[in-house]
Amino acid sequence: MNDLREISAEFPELPDHIFKLVQGRLAKRNVVGMSGGTVYRLYGVAGEPDLYLKYGSGSVAADIADEMARLNWLGQYITVPHVVAFTIQEGQAWLLMSALSGRTAYQRLSEEPEARPQIVAALADFLRQIHAIPARSCPFNSDHHLRLAHAYQRLKAGSVDTDDFGALYEGQTAQQVWDDITALLPLQTEAVVTHGDFSLDNILMDGDKVIGCIDTGRAGLADQYQDLAILWDCLGEFSPALQERLFQTYGITTPDQKRLRFHLGLDEFF
Repeated sequence: MNDLREISAEFPELPDHIFKLVQGRLAKRNVVGMSGGTVYRLYGVAGEPDLYLKYGSGSVAADIADEMARLNWLGQYITVPHVVAFTIQEGQAWLLMSALSGRTAYQRLSEEPEARPQIVAALADFLRQIHAIPARSCPFNSDHHLRLAHAYQRLKAGSVDTDDFGALYEGQTAQQVWDDITALLPLQTEAVVTHGDFSLDNILMDGDKVIGCIDTGRAGLADQYQDLAILWDCLGEFSPALQERLFQTYGITTPDQKRLRFHLGLDEFF
């Protein structure tokens, strides 16, 4: 992703063993996404592939540790970055990963409008692959009960970025969104293995084929609409027809509007 979505940057302070692995490289910092950590692309060594470094402190360090564990598990089933090195110490975490090839689904949809129906079909197919991973094999819980608890903590701490709300909740307060989604409870859900943040910037493609995904820190057992809602919302930037095609190609004739709205609202807290 060597474009305006990243800027040249200085290296963060690194533990010795990670510094040795990246010595001689240059760094660019990713300026897109809501991963919670600072992400750097490390490049510039002839004959060596790029690497990615995710760094964070405090609660973000714990999130990065969660992502490391999920990458190691998900790699059995789908293509995700390989963990090259990981360290957590004194409230700081560093996760060094291999880079996936290809371009993001957002870039593909932006650059080739004529291919959008095929791209959405590929996204739906890849999402079905994730949701078909045997649920009993998944050691991680990411269901809406857990996410609601975390959302409530962020609400009370005043940590919700209301300026980043999507069109559905634009201009509302975090409390109003909370009241809206909790009024939709209880939900009838179908627990599957989910990516957790299945946005267009987190999906890598080669042509019309999805080759893998990144930012897996929220992966775990949850309602399938956790992923569907985020992807559906992203596709709305391009056209309602692509949103409809997502559900058609995924295999849902009549989308559950209650579950869709709930997960759209819940995601605003993160």
